[in-house]
Formats: sequence, structure tokens, C-alpha cells
Amino acid sequence: MNLTDPFNRRLSYLRLSVTDLCNYRCNYCLPNGYQGKAKPDELTLPEIETLAAVFAQNGTRKIRITGGEPTLRRDLPDIIAACRAQPEIQHIALTTNAFKLGKLFPQYRAAGLDKLNVSIDSFNPETFFKITGKQECRHILNDLENILAEGFNNVKINTLLLREHIAETLPDAIRFVKTRPVTLRFIELMQTGDNLNFFNAQHISAATIEQDLIAQGWQLQPRGEHAGPAREYYHRDFAGGIGFIAPYSKDFCNTCNRLRITSQGKMHLCLFGGVSYDLRDFLRRGDREGLTEFLHETMRLKPEHHYLHNKKVGLITNLSMTGG
Repeated sequence: MNLTDPFNRRLSYLRLSVTDLCNYRCNYCLPNGYQGKAKPDELTLPEIETLAAVFAQNGTRKIRITGGEPTLRRDLPDIIAACRAQPEIQHIALTTNAFKLGKLFPQYRAAGLDKLNVSIDSFNPETFFKITGKQECRHILNDLENILAEGFNNVKINTLLLREHIAETLPDAIRFVKTRPVTLRFIELMQTGDNLNFFNAQHISAATIEQDLIAQGWQLQPRGEHAGPAREYYHRDFAGGIGFIAPYSKDFCNTCNRLRITSQGKMHLCLFGGVSYDLRDFLRRGDREGLTEFLHETMRLKPEHHYLHNKKVGLITNLSMTGG
């Protein structure tokens, strides 16, 4: 029986965080870097196996593995394989900052990964360093080119939309997708519990940029089944596409199909909701029947929409907590 909410939305897309740990110090998320070591109570592989099996049997068709930075977990290939072992799961995606991706990606692909999202906030190494605190831009772009050359084309790039850098990042993005079969999605900066000043200085709406692209001949693609919230555009003269994830836009939540699990096993019905639901006891016991019953009961509580417009950001202190 598929998980559905009171608004008849089928919840077929699970975002699973496997660690809070991150090795970057992005100015919009963890400007001082991650403090301390990875939490000792991250979900174990057996717990993730139980989680993946139950969600698959209840309508999940796409699992996105996130962090923090998920590639910092050494058992990530085993996690991917555990998700791939569920015959109902159609797609397994990974969102990563691509640190050491060239070395690690063959393991992930062999384990069953079929979609890859790489966070690249600028193609300019100096701007990339200013945003992320890392000198990895050239390495990441080189690894990405090699992955594309190997025929893996289910690649998307995530770029945060920042007022300070948009005059540079937008033309760079358009040039990049001209000859490469990737979609670059600009993500609107979202307010969290600890970034109010940064948000007020750097937030910019995607709406004007979208209108400019439409005027230049870009056309909106139909939204795919089990897809996320991005509006993606294509142009007949470009190999790739440009997309936007705009949580402040009208009707953003109407087609929400997502649930989120933190690396400690807490479920968020909405990224910016004020309540989380602890699944850990079910997972520790391997109680698939009990978890199934709990999920169907809890779906009745999923809100119709978030309250970002009212400055209500819920439990999310920073985006590394749930991988966005």
C-alpha cells in the first residue's frame, strides 16, 4: 500500500541522510566547518536495510542518499547496494560535494547508483574557494568530465543562487551546459535557524532569471514521475538544461512527494516542519510490520505546505542536518 498524505500526494521519494559530517565550510551552511567528529549514533547498515525494505514495500520508488557529505561514510557502497537490493526501487541517487569523487565513483556505480547530483557553487576556482573554503574546483570539474566521458549521463549540478555571484555564475552555467548533457539547477537560498543575516544579504528569487531564459527560447520540461521539485528547462541549441529549485515560489509544495530521514533515524514530513518522528526503535528491532503501521499513521500529519514565507524554519538549524 502506497504512502499518501491527506492531500492525496503519493510519497514516492525518500531523501536519506547517512551522516551529518561534512568536510566543507560553505559560507551559507557551516562557515566555521563541522564541529567535532561524526555522531556515534548514525544509522547502521542493518538499520538502513530495514528502512529501505519497508519504504520500498510502501511505495518508495526513488531514494536519494545525502548528508552532510555522504561519501565520508566508508560503507557508502554497501548502503547503495542495500537500497538497490529492493526490487521496487527504480532509482538510487547521490548528492555530494564530489570530494575524491573520481576515486570513489566506480564503487558507487558498481553498487547500483544510477543518478548523481554534484554541488558546484561556481566554476571559477577563486569564487568556489570563497564560497566553500576548499581549493577543489579544478579537481571536481576534471572528475566530472571523466564520468561523463565514461557514458554516465544521469548527472545534475546543484548551484546555490547567491546575489553576490549571480552575474558570474549564470553565464558560466549556460556556457557549461551548451555542450554537456547535464542539467544545472540553481537552488534558492533558504532561511534556516542560524543564517538570517546571510539570507537577508544574499537571497535572490529565481523568478526573474526564469523569465529571462524563457525569453531566450528555453522551454519548461514536463516533470518526471518521482522527480523532485525542480523546474527544468531545455533549449534545442544546448546539450544540457537549466533548472530551478525555488521553495519561495507559488505552489512549490503542491506536488510534494518527499520524506526525509536524518542520519539518526528521525523522519521529517517537511524539511521545515517543527516536528520530527523517531523511527529508531523500529529499525533497531528490525520491526518491519510495526514501522509500516507507524508510517501510514504518521502520513496523516504531513502539512500541506511549509511556512518559510512567515519566517518559520522549523527544526533545521543548518542544511547539513538533512542534506537539503
